[in-house]
Amino acid sequence: MDFTTEIKTLGRESGADLIGIADLTPFKTGWPVVPHDLLAPFTSAVSVAIHLDDGVIDGIDGGPTVEYADHYRAVNGMLDGIAKKLVDRISKRNFRVQAIPASYIADEPGLLGNVSHKAIARMAGIGWQGKSLLIVSPQYGPRIRLATVLTDMPLAPDGPIKNRCGSCTKCTDACPASAIKNVSTPDRYETRDHALHFSRCAEMTLQFKALPGINARICGVCVRVCPFGKKDRS
Repeated sequence: MDFTTEIKTLGRESGADLIGIADLTPFKTGWPVVPHDLLAPFTSAVSVAIHLDDGVIDGIDGGPTVEYADHYRAVNGMLDGIAKKLVDRISKRNFRVQAIPASYIADEPGLLGNVSHKAIARMAGIGWQGKSLLIVSPQYGPRIRLATVLTDMPLAPDGPIKNRCGSCTKCTDACPASAIKNVSTPDRYETRDHALHFSRCAEMTLQFKALPGINARICGVCVRVCPFGKKDRS
């Protein structure tokens, strides 16, 4: 069994619904990474995704529910557990490896993780970047959570898939912060502000975090309304 098959098989057996490999070369120049030299020892990133519970997502209406907040935390923990199994296996094979947790903020003022899970997932073929900036997978739409494992294990990269948002405006119309600009891209957005009024989104999630039982900067409205991943695509 080659390394790529080994890692993808282990990820799926450990609970990942989707798993892909991204070449890190494009991320080593001009990409926001914390710390700036984080990617230097690594050549590939393993992107893992878990499908969120449809019943929980369908219960979102205008903002996050306590059920969604609890599910969000639970799935983050599951993702970190999968990442640990991948780290242990890769380390056992004597390659360098580092997990990037599912929901860790490395730069609080900028609301940035160590590296963008979404950007990695796009390059790993998990899905395309939707107008909400979320990764939209063909199988589950944006109803996924992501984690990343960095390594120098020689892995065969996947590649980005075609953006299928088209003229759809459902996330734009539903956003409670009016943050989504309805800007399309065939590839990727150069910055967050290209697609979003990001400060509006950030402020809204901060307000939601303060609600009883939430305690996380989440919303979920754009996740719920996206036609991709819904059983009823209307």
